[in-house]
Amino acid sequence: MVYFDISYALKTHDYVIEHSGGRSGIINIGKLESVLEHIQNDLYYPNFEDKVTHLVFSVNKFHAFNDGNKRTSIALGAYFLEVNGIDYCIDRFIIEMENIAVYVADNKINKDLLFRIITSILTEDDYSEGLKIELIDALFDKD
Repeated sequence: MVYFDISYALKTHDYVIEHSGGRSGIINIGKLESVLEHIQNDLYYPNFEDKVTHLVFSVNKFHAFNDGNKRTSIALGAYFLEVNGIDYCIDRFIIEMENIAVYVADNKINKDLLFRIITSILTEDDYSEGLKIELIDALFDKD
């Protein structure tokens, strides 16, 4: 498994902000360092899908940056796929995550459902009917 360090994550965020707008800067570097460290713990995150899910979910939700947390979570997730040789689905990952990241931030998609979505992106050509129904239920739940 190949990982990246905090300096790469910060450079990626700077690139995202520079090219898509927003406020630069980090609010809490410790939150970001924690995410990058924890995905390397095989006891908590034993497989690749667990690791990339935690990376995307945590960067999205922990708000370590002033702005661009959702966009940076997608960029770092895509890079994690790339450096680990899972480049066949990067385009689909980015496209799907553009919408999914918003729903994660809005608490409509929880970490378990995000795991199933990411696993589907990595292993299937399309979401299964069951996953599509779960997504509809999550997005249109009236709670």
